[in-house]
Amino acid sequence: MPTIQEFNFASTTGCNKLYAKMAVPDGEVRGVVQIAHGVAEYIDRYEPFMRFLAENGFVAVGNDHLGHGKSIAVPEEQGIFAEKNGWQYVLDDMAKLHKIMTEKYPEVPYIFFGHSMGSFLTRHYVILHPDEPSLTIICGTGQQAPAMVAGGNTLAKLGVALGGPRKIGKVLNKVAFGSYCKDIENPRTECDWLNRDPKEVDKYVGDPLCGFVPTVSLFRDMMGGIKFISDPRNISLMNKNTPVLFIAGAEDPVGERGEGVKRAVQAFNDAGIRDVTMKLYPGARHEILLELNHEEVFSDVMNWISEKLG
Repeated sequence: MPTIQEFNFASTTGCNKLYAKMAVPDGEVRGVVQIAHGVAEYIDRYEPFMRFLAENGFVAVGNDHLGHGKSIAVPEEQGIFAEKNGWQYVLDDMAKLHKIMTEKYPEVPYIFFGHSMGSFLTRHYVILHPDEPSLTIICGTGQQAPAMVAGGNTLAKLGVALGGPRKIGKVLNKVAFGSYCKDIENPRTECDWLNRDPKEVDKYVGDPLCGFVPTVSLFRDMMGGIKFISDPRNISLMNKNTPVLFIAGAEDPVGERGEGVKRAVQAFNDAGIRDVTMKLYPGARHEILLELNHEEVFSDVMNWISEKLG
């Protein structure tokens, strides 16, 4: 049975302490999977997936990003990375966790897994660190049109200029997420786009660490990151021999119900990435690791990892 371990490490901000969790196999370690979670959630929600990975021989690890989960020291920190350079701090924190884990488990394959905002972070990370991942898994991602990215970036920067970096981004949040339920017939909540399972939706809605409105500076940081990863010149800096798996719900509005995921895959193909696989799950929405068919998703991820690692 896997062992769940919790630890803390100092953020690269120099003034924050980050919470981290890992699931450790009780036998031989086949590799490490580092998970980057999404916006307005936290790493504990990935424990079922982490336990599954550990049951199959992989150490699964992840931290709560700045402004999220148990990495929040005081309420005022919720929803903000940093007043300046927040996205880079989060990327640097990912690099620090990678260093911690490779020192503990050297010479085993290392896999990066990112969901939603974590998928954008992971895509950025593997551009900056092309030789670190053995495999990369991109979950619940999208590929917005350049004009939309530029508009969102400008709006977020304006929000920071007018209200300061700690201003709650209510308008930006509505622009980003307000239309996500529009294609769902008779939604019960504003969060039904996350999942077909009403129990999981209700857990999310009732969790004070989930679904909060981020600050304008977090939106600024995220839009800047999305702009970076959307540039073909940056995508081309990835290691072209690292296999990449894209997974998403076919009804996930973040990926424009598959169309945005397909554009991301095409961008990777156009950049010369040699081994790109995509799977869209019919009927599934955004949080496929907690969806009604999550066992199918878990199995597919493990089969892909095992195939690529031989």
